[in-house]
Amino acid sequence: MYREKKISVVIPCFNEETGIARVISSLPASVDEIVVVDNNSTDNTASVARKLGAKVVRENRKGYGAAYKAGLPAVSGDITVTMDGDGTYPAEQIEECVDFLLDRNLDFVSASRFPLTNSGAMDLSKKIGNGLLTLATLLLFFRGIRDSQSGMWIFRSEIYPRLNPRSDGMPLSEEIKITALRHPDIKFEEYHVNYHPRVGTVKLEMWKDGWENLWYLIRLRFRPIKR
Repeated sequence: MYREKKISVVIPCFNEETGIARVISSLPASVDEIVVVDNNSTDNTASVARKLGAKVVRENRKGYGAAYKAGLPAVSGDITVTMDGDGTYPAEQIEECVDFLLDRNLDFVSASRFPLTNSGAMDLSKKIGNGLLTLATLLLFFRGIRDSQSGMWIFRSEIYPRLNPRSDGMPLSEEIKITALRHPDIKFEEYHVNYHPRVGTVKLEMWKDGWENLWYLIRLRFRPIKR
């Protein structure tokens, strides 16, 4: 428990046996529940996660969004925190982010990586791609956001049904944040965090995922907001 709240951390993984060991080991003691989504891994990701005390949810449909849609409903905590299994997001700042959520009476906090505290943690092509997608978000939705592609979110678990994400792929990251940002009953803000170099092999297909995210943003612009 942290400030009388149970914290659940959800981590989607595809072949991250090295990274997931580091991520779980770095989580603060205040984390009550760890949900690792094994997204059809062919390595020892699931067994490593179980040995370190995580609850493992298997999702055979490949995709970042599919993994999260399997893992997020499985939490039992009051506050949900998401992280990648490659060690890039700062486990050491989880309590800091939860404090920000609670002290400002927010419902959803998106952890912004920009400006990067460690410029070497992200290569130039990804910096440009993230910048273009964040600019597209501003132009399409007329709302300022510093990091539309961040994979670390902190939110009150009770609001998840209102977010109702649909994407099975990488666009889920932008979708869930934009839905929270636009929803009239959800209080949304960003909070700056550190970003670390990844552990293991890069899975992102930059051009394919970038175009998919851009096209999804356009479609999302014309989707009605549901309360």
